Amino acid sequence: MSKTALSPIISGTMNWGVWDKNLTTKEMENLIQLCIENKITTFDHADIYGAYTTEADFGKAFQASKISRDKLQLITKCGIQMIAEKRPENKIKHYDYSKEYIIWSVEESLKKLKTDYVDVFLLHRPSPLMQADEIAEAVGKLKAEGKIIDFGLSNFTSSQTELIRQKTEVSYNQVQFSATHYEAMTDGSLDYMQTHKIRPLSWNPLGTVFREDTKKTRRLKKLLADLVQKYGFGSDTLLLAWILKHPAGVIPIAGTVNIARIQSLMKAVELEMDKEDWFAIWTESMGDDVP
Repeated sequence: MSKTALSPIISGTMNWGVWDKNLTTKEMENLIQLCIENKITTFDHADIYGAYTTEADFGKAFQASKISRDKLQLITKCGIQMIAEKRPENKIKHYDYSKEYIIWSVEESLKKLKTDYVDVFLLHRPSPLMQADEIAEAVGKLKAEGKIIDFGLSNFTSSQTELIRQKTEVSYNQVQFSATHYEAMTDGSLDYMQTHKIRPLSWNPLGTVFREDTKKTRRLKKLLADLVQKYGFGSDTLLLAWILKHPAGVIPIAGTVNIARIQSLMKAVELEMDKEDWFAIWTESMGDDVP
């Protein structure tokens, strides 16, 4: 069971740095302030974002903001070893979940983020070579030292989660879940998480609706245009509300840096979508009636 209270919608930082928006320290500082003002107090990181640079950029902005640490929650991940300038020793992309590496990685993230602890620490992607006992030892040490509060996983299947859960408590699993990528709902993943009180986090919660022009996205856009008229909220808000209605208590991670969108994100929490509209969105995504 999680000890950390996260905001109902999380701000994703993957695109804040050199991988996309390349925000300055001042721009990041303003963005952190804006999110918190709009009740989005949780920020999702990973060591690899910006090829191992975004955590440090965020940390500088957080430090400059003078925001009290207890006003926000930080999530970070480790495990992916990328080929990057910051990791010249890496010759091929791989995963590392040795006890030494996990502990070292968390300590590096703490330095970069300018904090003494992270609220949630996740293993980024499952590795065929991961040793559950060794992971549990690392997590136990980090928790005992107060460097992490809660532990979880990212992109792990139910069986992989069970492997880890047998050795240490798992409080979160960050998975792909949206109206266009709903497999976590149909393959048993969300059922498993509910059974074991694991809170799902959803990356890419808007799916491909605004990114691709396919039969699926055209069907969804047509329906969403009608629902916008009905509810008086934008399509992105409706897609988040669709996720929030699921009983697993999924928390969407929104990657937008658009001021107007950030200001409207929390409206999805207030929106109570009619059951038939919820099923209509799923139906249009499948291109067929529900089974």
